Amino acid sequence: MNKNTLKIFGNTIRFYRNKLGITQEKLAEECGFHRTYIGQIERGERRVDAAELKELAKILKKDVNYFLS
Repeated sequence: MNKNTLKIFGNTIRFYRNKLGITQEKLAEECGFHRTYIGQIERGERRVDAAELKELAKILKKDVNYFLS
């Protein structure tokens, strides 16, 4: 993934997290991640692997394919 794609992905995660009204801490807790990791994802600083994407999608109530399109 290039930097622009990571930023778009991160913004999408942030949008749906905010839409559900949950904090980074709550999302991290539900996913089993550290809060700072969620922040790094949302800022486009970190890539996620398939298992992490699956967990994020589940908590955000979206299909994994949504994030891949």
